[in-house]
Amino acid sequence: MPPAPRRLLTALWTTSTYFAEGLPYSIVHQISSQFFTAAGASLQAIGLTSLYGLAWNLKFAWSPLVDMISTKKNWLVRLELLLAIAIALLFWPSLNFDLVLAAKIFLVIAFIAATHDIAIDGYYIQSLNNTDQAAFSGLRVAAYRIALLVGNGALVVFAGMVSWQACFLAGAGIMGILALWHHVILPKAQPSPTTLDLSTVKEAFYSYLQQPYILIVLGFILTFRAGDAMMFAMATPLLKNLGYDTAMRGFLSGTVGTLTGIGGALVGGAIISQYGLRRCLFPFTLIQSLSIPAYAGMAYAEPGLSWVAGVIAFEQLAAGVGTAVLMVFLMQRCSQNFQATHFAIGSALMSVAATLAGSASGFIAAKVGFTVFFLIAFVTSWPGVVLAWLMPARVHHG
Repeated sequence: MPPAPRRLLTALWTTSTYFAEGLPYSIVHQISSQFFTAAGASLQAIGLTSLYGLAWNLKFAWSPLVDMISTKKNWLVRLELLLAIAIALLFWPSLNFDLVLAAKIFLVIAFIAATHDIAIDGYYIQSLNNTDQAAFSGLRVAAYRIALLVGNGALVVFAGMVSWQACFLAGAGIMGILALWHHVILPKAQPSPTTLDLSTVKEAFYSYLQQPYILIVLGFILTFRAGDAMMFAMATPLLKNLGYDTAMRGFLSGTVGTLTGIGGALVGGAIISQYGLRRCLFPFTLIQSLSIPAYAGMAYAEPGLSWVAGVIAFEQLAAGVGTAVLMVFLMQRCSQNFQATHFAIGSALMSVAATLAGSASGFIAAKVGFTVFFLIAFVTSWPGVVLAWLMPARVHHG
């Protein structure tokens, strides 16, 4: 296939697969928070929705299965069908805000979605060389954030204007359509040449830990999203506290915020492709950190709509460039033989701090108030910034 048509096809499937990765994440992490907030749950209960991140924390444990059984295309198509079914099941608890049943279904969705992520990331890394991975990183993150726009924006607004039942059925319908689309459009992926045995699984994990400067790499991955995760967990309750209803929260966080996040991802990906990971890692990590105290200022001043929208837009722009640089960093930690497993290890480690910080956030915010809470989140982001500054040049491939 000539280069231009091949790149177009790659752009198409990169966009649709990472949209398909982002929408279940939005449903589990963003829409669940909106649903619990609308139901009048406590700050502690809303913060504990971050524990759904355990599925992403633990996904490395079963990631070798995706590398060694069938093809990654088969995995992702079948998992998208399962996601469509599971999301549709949320129709029943949404009828009367049955939070116990809803929590259980969200948990099931989380584990299916985490496995789906392994398949998509592995397919992407397997299909593209390092240069193309960096070149398409902005599009990849932008597509993911468009899914967040549809989830935390359009679907939440839909829930506020129509019903939560309609919201969840619409989400299920989108995932079903994506499964059919990917069955048709995705180029065939080759099955793994490796066999599933204990020695191969050990090799996959051991080889990840053999990379240069592994301690500083692991420290950076673990702390990169900690402050941002704390901020994210209490963003919806803060907006409710400022007087914004479900539909307006969907517009502010989902539409205004996600659109600027998409812009940040595209700009970040383009800059990384042009200048390389080494030059971008520290400044992008710093920008992400500096967006958090803006939320403390918003909680303290309780400004009008235009200021609230501006703060959200700035934070999401910073998160977009931060996500772009982190994804390239994680991809460059993957070896050819264990792409899905190695990326799953890195992304799982990334989400550990997010799960712990996010689940504790409701208790902290209830104790100290929103203003002090967001300042604590800012301080929590500092270790990641310091480690980005200290990262040895040998670690960077791009």
